[in-house]
Amino acid sequence: MALSSDEIIKQEIIDTLGVQSGRIFLCAFPQSSRQDQDPFSKGGLTFGFNGVLYGSCDACWYINEPWKDGYDGTTVERRPVIALEGTDALNRKSSGNAQYQRFHHVLGAVKNGVIGIYYLKKGVDKIRPDLYGIAYFASKVEKGPYLVIDDLKVVKDILDLYDYPVKLQAYIKDYLDFMYSIFDAEFSKLYGRSWDKFADKRSTVIKNDYVIKYAARMRRNFTDGSQRAGHIAVGEMYLTKYYFYQKKVYYLFLKMTGDELEYLDKHKADDKEWYILRHEPNVEIKTMDDIIGLNSSVKDSLMSIKDEPLNGGEVNRIYNEASKIIFSGLKNGTLRIRL
Repeated sequence: MALSSDEIIKQEIIDTLGVQSGRIFLCAFPQSSRQDQDPFSKGGLTFGFNGVLYGSCDACWYINEPWKDGYDGTTVERRPVIALEGTDALNRKSSGNAQYQRFHHVLGAVKNGVIGIYYLKKGVDKIRPDLYGIAYFASKVEKGPYLVIDDLKVVKDILDLYDYPVKLQAYIKDYLDFMYSIFDAEFSKLYGRSWDKFADKRSTVIKNDYVIKYAARMRRNFTDGSQRAGHIAVGEMYLTKYYFYQKKVYYLFLKMTGDELEYLDKHKADDKEWYILRHEPNVEIKTMDDIIGLNSSVKDSLMSIKDEPLNGGEVNRIYNEASKIIFSGLKNGTLRIRL
């Protein structure tokens, strides 16, 4: 039987880095264990901040000294040094925005000031340059640095430099600069370094104090366990949040109503991805009901397809026509978001 992505990553970590580096120890649980789902303050590998738990990590390196967890204020006797989430996605036909799915898994650690690492094992596909960009800008906002890597040598270098803070800080800065250079080269090629061109192509409206990111999310995306839309929605939210980190984000679900938003708040309150979407600072979800000035015929057209996936044909035609009208109206001011 083929190994799972998590099994591949965890075995590679142990084979490459071992379980101890000086006074720094590795914590990783077997694939069969569910202990990584527990909060770090309870012995697990899920980091949180200000009462919000983020995704579980595959590995954490720590030293034996007191540390106050930013999730619940508990003081524990192990200080996290590096939190890592890894995936073999580049060998599993993951070249698109599916790479964003695990971005939030180490974000809780980064918000706590811990070095966060998203490791995508080298494979057939390449790491998306915009993933480097999200992590780079997150590092400017949050307490800890967020590194996206495809080589575990970066982890080894950080472990070796941990007791030399000046050198470690310089190493991390250089790596963040490297990440930005990859992002910037692609951003220049695709958008000429113009955020307005980016917005036009990436379903985004830029205003003075906020941005609107609109998407075709529907209630079923968050209630049907066969779909991974929750993970992708969180990833796309973070792309917008950190690209425009100086502005508030309104995440507009064009195929959802206010009643459906209330339904999800009631029935998916314990869903980790939904909880993150509803509690991320400076991010607010909006629906078609929050578009002030929307023509009733456009709303009716969206209502007619609100439970249908965008899989081509008439559904796509209706959605594309409606979204173009809404995008144009929000951009020129004839339509507004209820703030």
